[in-house]
Amino acid sequence: MPSSNNKTSTDCCSGISNANIGCCTQPIHPVPDTATPAARWNMYYCSALTLLAVLWGLAYTHIAPLSNHLIFDVFGFAQNSPTGLSLEFFIYDTVKILLLLAALIYVIAWLRTAMRVEKVREYLSGKRSVVGYFLGALLGAVTPFCSCSSIPLFLGFITARIPIGVSMSFLITSPIINEIAVVVLWGLLGWKFTLSYLVAGMLAGIIGGFVMDGFRAGRWLQPFVLARMESGPAPQLINYIGKLQKPTIRQRHDFAYNEMASIFKRVWKWVVIGVGLGAALHGFVPDNWFAHNLGTGQWWTVPASVLVAIPLYSNVTGIVPIMESLLTKGLPIGTTLAFCMSAVAASLPEIIMLRQIMQIKLQALFIGYLWVMFTLVGWLFNRIGHSLF
Repeated sequence: MPSSNNKTSTDCCSGISNANIGCCTQPIHPVPDTATPAARWNMYYCSALTLLAVLWGLAYTHIAPLSNHLIFDVFGFAQNSPTGLSLEFFIYDTVKILLLLAALIYVIAWLRTAMRVEKVREYLSGKRSVVGYFLGALLGAVTPFCSCSSIPLFLGFITARIPIGVSMSFLITSPIINEIAVVVLWGLLGWKFTLSYLVAGMLAGIIGGFVMDGFRAGRWLQPFVLARMESGPAPQLINYIGKLQKPTIRQRHDFAYNEMASIFKRVWKWVVIGVGLGAALHGFVPDNWFAHNLGTGQWWTVPASVLVAIPLYSNVTGIVPIMESLLTKGLPIGTTLAFCMSAVAASLPEIIMLRQIMQIKLQALFIGYLWVMFTLVGWLFNRIGHSLF
């Protein structure tokens, strides 16, 4: 007869105890971690990316008050001193543009690994080119960037192989129009002037895209930009049965980070130099000079105002009060419009930064187009402005 000590493990664990039975005293092994290394990496990546995004947002939204506090409270410059205004402008714009450059290039490169660039190009090219120019200008109108801040997104479009005309439509329109400027313009100068400004800005971008494609301006980009365009979209994997395989999050990050680091290293110093020159002009060139010297209303004052305004550096929100000041001091409406559109659409800092992306021929075409376009706008509104306003 079997011994009573031969208990089963079921009996043991059901409450039957026996000192000689060790079935219930076996060590309990912890549940193994079934997460793969890739899943753990994705979790850490998402956590780190979320933290960085929060820190980036805090930094971006606090640049203006911190730069103001640093220059006027810590260093003690007078509020309206040219040196203080220049230094504040330099710190604010340098940090802002570098933050945008790093973030936007990374995000666009990350998205490039997932999107079918050829489909985008087909939609924005060929028979639908006019639609593409309009969409590029419309995107520029809804993005609140100044001329220098538009460059990172423009560079992202180019490296993503978006047509040069569409990208230039964005680059032209983005600094001219934003929603804040529309509200301020409407409040200060009325709906007629605001609508005229919007139409002129959109047309400048749309026609500019057409002109750039007509000249095949893409061939005049810098060699490193052309090399990135010719390399095609982000590297993609093919599985063992020949089907396209989606890249992993880590592969997307590696591609985006390398893209961002490579471009950032190439252009950051030119951002500093360009903003430095713009800051000097911002602080030391008085607004009254333009009204005194360009307010005669003669035909040559319009092209002269465009040429004078191009080296300056301002955003459209900041230029609106200057518009009102110039108009109240007697500057003709067309001359005022040409001057202010030129001041926000192109600037010496932007030209210096774009030199790292464009060859001299493309820069000359870009600046020449803006000069001609804004001169025509100025002449037109000097002729018909009195009947409209």
